[in-house]
Amino acid sequence: MFIQIFIGTFLILMSVAVATLGFLVFEIILNRSHKWLIREPHRPKLAIVLAGAVVAVLWMITAGVWIWAIAFRVLHIFDNFEEALYFALVSFTTLGFGDLLLPIEWRLLSGLCATNGLLNIGMMTALLMEVLRHVRRNQLDSLRKQKPHDY
Repeated sequence: MFIQIFIGTFLILMSVAVATLGFLVFEIILNRSHKWLIREPHRPKLAIVLAGAVVAVLWMITAGVWIWAIAFRVLHIFDNFEEALYFALVSFTTLGFGDLLLPIEWRLLSGLCATNGLLNIGMMTALLMEVLRHVRRNQLDSLRKQKPHDY
């Protein structure tokens, strides 16, 4: 039981570290693009930021799923990588079909994987909203500075 908790905690921390690294890279890109983003036209640039954020979030979530799938395979829990990846994806997204189960001696990992997915998906949703809010606020601030009386 404690080995499962240790391994699961380690995998969660790895997944969160990868997501954090992805967020930092995305933030660097946004900071370098700041002057371009606040110049008009604003809406197409906001759409580009949204698309970029969605791709970044999908990458971070996919990386988390792969971390779990690789661990399942390394631990020889599944006979092939496709099963490991499928189970990791179904668990990480908290879908939980139940058509593929972990052996009893590893079953705590399924709950930890689902917890990791729930945490990551929540963090990524917050990231998407924060990125859009931040970019839009900066765009509106730039408009106010350009046209203080018209806005």
